[in-house]
Amino acid sequence: MCDCLFCQIAEGEIPAGKLFEDELCCAFYDIDPQAPTHFLVIPKAHIGSVSQVDGKKEAVVGHIFTVIARLTRELGLESYRVVSNIGEQAGQSVLHLHFHVLGGRDMTWPPG
Repeated sequence: MCDCLFCQIAEGEIPAGKLFEDELCCAFYDIDPQAPTHFLVIPKAHIGSVSQVDGKKEAVVGHIFTVIARLTRELGLESYRVVSNIGEQAGQSVLHLHFHVLGGRDMTWPPG
């Protein structure tokens, strides 16, 4: 058993309110939502963060953004923010590539 939380969610070892799942990625609601709609999209393969994306991994990232576009349409979000934190100083708490999708309220800039 892998000790990565998101790997365990992707493998179905830990339940998560999944919105979407296919062979490359899954999407699930954030357990501490920061907006009325807040979900995460993660690759099933372990990638530590955006800083580890290379030519071999770029296709899965493109696929994730296609999934984000599909889910936001299905959820009726016309306006939303996509965030990926890279590293501890940026607030990355799980060392597995993930994209937060937040919508349903005004987003301020700059973010905290």
